[in-house]
Amino acid sequence: MKFVLQINSSPYHSSASLTAYRFAVDVLVQNHEIYRIFFYHDGIYHAFKSANPPEDEISIFNYWTELSLKHNLDLVVCISAAQRRGLLPDNVAAGFRLGGLGQLIDATILADRFLVFG
Repeated sequence: MKFVLQINSSPYHSSASLTAYRFAVDVLVQNHEIYRIFFYHDGIYHAFKSANPPEDEISIFNYWTELSLKHNLDLVVCISAAQRRGLLPDNVAAGFRLGGLGQLIDATILADRFLVFG
């Protein structure tokens, strides 16, 4: 089965990001495919290269980057939402890329399941 995930909430505003991450890991362990993960609205805050949470907190930023690199996932950050929130192209973390709503629409057409977190 082919999944597309959309993450709308900021990394620490709710548990949505961690839930999405755990879901993604489970999907991959079960040999399903994640076609794309789209970060929208405040979800774009996952892609800040300069994010540096305290050592005693979960670094969801690193989780997404590591998962992307390990499984060659397409982590797309909505460019319009990013611009509104001050995320510039030179500050996008490894594993993420800027893209538009066209990538989200394309993904939802090609996927078997589309899930929204946050």
